Amino acid sequence: MSTQNTAPATAPDAGLASGRIQQIRRYLMCRPEHFTVSYTINPWMEPANPTDTALAVRQWQTLHDTYLALGHEVHLIDPIEGLPDMVYTANGGFVIDNVAYGAKFRFQERVPEGPAFMDWFRANGFQVVEPVEVNEGEGDFLLVGDTILAGTGFRSTGDSHRELGDVFGKEVVSLNLVDPRFYHLDTAISVLDPVEGPGGVEKANIAYLEHAFDERSQAILAERYPDAIRVADADGAVFGLNSASDGLNVIISPRATGFEAQLRDRGYNPVLVDLSELLLGGGGIKCCTLELRR
Repeated sequence: MSTQNTAPATAPDAGLASGRIQQIRRYLMCRPEHFTVSYTINPWMEPANPTDTALAVRQWQTLHDTYLALGHEVHLIDPIEGLPDMVYTANGGFVIDNVAYGAKFRFQERVPEGPAFMDWFRANGFQVVEPVEVNEGEGDFLLVGDTILAGTGFRSTGDSHRELGDVFGKEVVSLNLVDPRFYHLDTAISVLDPVEGPGGVEKANIAYLEHAFDERSQAILAERYPDAIRVADADGAVFGLNSASDGLNVIISPRATGFEAQLRDRGYNPVLVDLSELLLGGGGIKCCTLELRR
């Protein structure tokens, strides 16, 4: 059952007590009408285990409705039969300033999603850059302030990081994932502050699972984000870091109880949404949420 532990904080002064500032966001989602697990491309997927498409849709709908209740804007891309992972829209591209860098999936089962998302971007007024290198969009690329954190090790290639920097003209920091459970960057890092600078926070912060990365990447994260929330494996293993934040409200799994407490201690407002059925496909809240930065 999907749950929410607190009333949505939509009032302008909702974050005054904590000093947190809610930022209205724009998201792309895809209803999981065709969700099932019929193949294995990550450690979470086990085709022998039954999936409940109706339950997946209900849980997804709670996430969708939570975003709307918090004042965010949600756009929808039509699901395509035969593409059960299309619900994980975060993998469909990476968008900054109305430019959409398209996805080029590693596994054949998901390859057709790339053109489908790029068609949607074009139809909705985005400037589309077609990728040359293998990359899985916002699953492996996270904007923190004016810096892009970019993951590699399992899906997106290191060459896509160079291509990403060329497209957006921003600093790209490569991080190497080493635990196959956390095969995308957005399963091991949560961006807590979507806006840095005027109207936002002085320095955007993150939460992360330290041992999901190699030693070099751990050192980079420790140096760049000394105030980051370091999350325990118990919370990472339930995709607690696969979350969405508007700077005040952080939508997380209700199973990530330690992370919930850490967020409260820092003045964030955890909002609990259960996507347990979609976790059977290896995805959570952030996986189902692609940010559209106009």
